[in-house]
Amino acid sequence: MKWGDFDEISKEILVTATSIFRCLIVTQAPFPDGVAVEMRLAKEAWRDTCEIKGANVKITPPLVKILLRCTSHVRGELKTKMRSLTSSFFGFQSGSSRDMIGHNRDLAESLKNGSAFAFKDWTLKTGLYKSELLQDGINIMWFANRNDEGVVYPKYFYPIPVEVVALVLTGIECCIDEWLQGLKENIKFTSATYASVYRGHFESLQRFHEHTAPYQLLERLCDSLLHRAHSHAGVEALTLLPAVSRIGDRAFDDVIREYQLEEEEEEEEEGCRG
Repeated sequence: MKWGDFDEISKEILVTATSIFRCLIVTQAPFPDGVAVEMRLAKEAWRDTCEIKGANVKITPPLVKILLRCTSHVRGELKTKMRSLTSSFFGFQSGSSRDMIGHNRDLAESLKNGSAFAFKDWTLKTGLYKSELLQDGINIMWFANRNDEGVVYPKYFYPIPVEVVALVLTGIECCIDEWLQGLKENIKFTSATYASVYRGHFESLQRFHEHTAPYQLLERLCDSLLHRAHSHAGVEALTLLPAVSRIGDRAFDDVIREYQLEEEEEEEEEGCRG
């Protein structure tokens, strides 16, 4: 089915569901283990959107198919945005001279050795997971401005999920791989090639968390990434308080008391009329 084949309500829901599905993919399963995972997230995105819109529209196979296309699209978008950032950040240079090719090849190999690119200082390997490029990737992909997905749909990025950190690191590595031969080439950010790379980064982050648990360094890292991302988007004053935004039990108790008072007043009025 084409876009024009859907009714207006389905179109409206699909637009929002697409954005939410993109958020769910990058924060839960950037490289899904099978279509079943994607299907589950697509249905969750549609359900969340219907709640937001106050609608009750059933998701159909053609709608699911459209949503599932976003899985590879969102990864490709990240890779595209990271290419120029990665090249300029590390100092890769265009040119076909022997010296230039040697410089690029040696630089790429050194950055990949022990995932040196994940460090703030990749030569001394200090400041693990504090690379400015990691922050830049998160900023440009999800917090470019106040209307970007990380701001519009904060619950998926509060705090920055480990999956997002691992995904951006994997995207950076893909961009570095393009320089391994010394001349820049185009390497597709596919699941077949980079799902295992992603798992490697995700597992490293998990081990980092376990090793530094008493100091909560991973939690601090994710909080810092979110805070700086908000600042980049121009929403530094934004404070997310998901628990406070809900209606508390005290309000329910107040409603009961109000109801009891109303009942008493009605009984008194009935007594006066009697």
